[in-house]
Amino acid sequence: MSGGWNFAEMWERNADRFPDALAQQQADRSYSWSEFDRRADGIAATLIAAGALRQDKVAHYLYNCPEYMESMFGLFKAGLVPVNTNYRYTADELAYLWDNCDAVAVIFHGALAAHCDEVRHRVPNVRSWIWVDDGSGPRPPWAVAYEECAADAAQRVKPPWGRSPDDLYILYTGGTTGMPKGVMWRQDDLVASLDGASRHPLPATPGWDEFEARIAKPGPRNIPAAPLMHGTGAFNAMWNLVLAGSVTTLPSRHFDPVELLGAIEAHRANSISIVGDAFAKPILRALDAEPRRWDISSLRIAFSSGVIWAAETKAGLLRHNPRLILIDSLGSSEAVGMASSVVTSESAGTTAEFRAGPNTRVLTEDGREVSAGSGERGQVALRGRTPAGYYKDAAKTAATFVMHEGVRWSIPGDWAEVMADGTLKLYGRGSQCINTGGEKVYPEEVEEILKLHPSVADAAVVGVPDDRFGEAVTALVELHADAVFDAAALIAHVHSSLAGFKAPKRVLAIATVGRAANGKLDYKRLRSEAHRQLGLQSPPEP
Repeated sequence: MSGGWNFAEMWERNADRFPDALAQQQADRSYSWSEFDRRADGIAATLIAAGALRQDKVAHYLYNCPEYMESMFGLFKAGLVPVNTNYRYTADELAYLWDNCDAVAVIFHGALAAHCDEVRHRVPNVRSWIWVDDGSGPRPPWAVAYEECAADAAQRVKPPWGRSPDDLYILYTGGTTGMPKGVMWRQDDLVASLDGASRHPLPATPGWDEFEARIAKPGPRNIPAAPLMHGTGAFNAMWNLVLAGSVTTLPSRHFDPVELLGAIEAHRANSISIVGDAFAKPILRALDAEPRRWDISSLRIAFSSGVIWAAETKAGLLRHNPRLILIDSLGSSEAVGMASSVVTSESAGTTAEFRAGPNTRVLTEDGREVSAGSGERGQVALRGRTPAGYYKDAAKTAATFVMHEGVRWSIPGDWAEVMADGTLKLYGRGSQCINTGGEKVYPEEVEEILKLHPSVADAAVVGVPDDRFGEAVTALVELHADAVFDAAALIAHVHSSLAGFKAPKRVLAIATVGRAANGKLDYKRLRSEAHRQLGLQSPPEP
């Protein structure tokens, strides 16, 4: 390998060096590194035989399971591009994503087969459907069985077009533009970004001597409590495999803190990935309720990204395991590791304050750097190893990946102030995007569905503070004359068309949403009205 790092090459190296070490497990299933490698070859061989070509896109439509990372390994081996799919999406959202990413294959859990069947006629470019048996029913006649594919390779697969550090990993993310957009990461850039905080990072020019010196033995045991369909879970699992570690996935399809704590004890896990207080608060409540039930002394690192992780929650977790290192990362699909907050039993932490990375700055909208202690706010910006852009969207790429004085910056939209000591005080997204439990919700998408209900004349959707999820989707509706206000019916109406996390947690009645002559909404005023009706403190000035 030359010119940069490639995940398949790195993972194959680990499989050759540590063939009997644990690579993956879930409940009573476990796979060594040699099995992980061989089964991934089967997936690679199957897709190449089915006609997949260099850098074709393959969608993962899976809950957390060993097949997720195993098939990702196979795609990287074959020089194909993994594309994540949110398993909460409805038919319209699935059809949009798979068409937009030009998917040629979909790997899906059996429980999701009906959704696949519903949209198959809308995505004619998908030639291969690979069914992962989860006991939910028989294999559909239009799909092939994953287990048969995984057993299909007699030797290691090398595609005729080879592999490259330029091979892509595409992470679709929601945001301020409605439908999800695909963030394109070169594998070499993603390796460098994930390795950026290491004390002894890998060299920019790959060398196996340096790699083997760094990865001298089987690595840590990781549990991605966060979904692998999101960057927080996927990036941590990918990097743990680079370290020759193992990935343990939880069988449940909804987060269960009791299950997680039991798995930490049973598997002697060393690290977990979570999504801020959405996961940490339930974990802490379970520990506080039964402090002697679980032995979590093996756990050394809890990593979070995507939503607020309060200092009080961190302090509570440290009471139950003083050896923990709590890493709160400020980042996004478009910018990995912009800043971080590391808290231990010997160091205090403050909510939403981070230490910027060496390539991170806070910039005003005209590209000027915000000075420490000035009180001025700007957007957090990252230079250096960043994504190539958004798949098939030059306009959105130009809006997020901005050139200032010859330097290319990734600016996802997080607003912050640089304190006198150089730390960043985060204020959130300047756009109207709602971040609920790590999921991003675009208000206009929900508003348009609400307005289709016969009782609704107009609607606005805002985010209000939520103790667990960071923000809760909240709707304000203007009813037609003589219509009856029924919040439960409106929530159910949104559920019928959009993924559940996009449905409002609360619906409030309002005399008028007060659109301006140009049709725009005053979201600041509407957010204040939602706070007033809910008895919350007025939101801060943006």
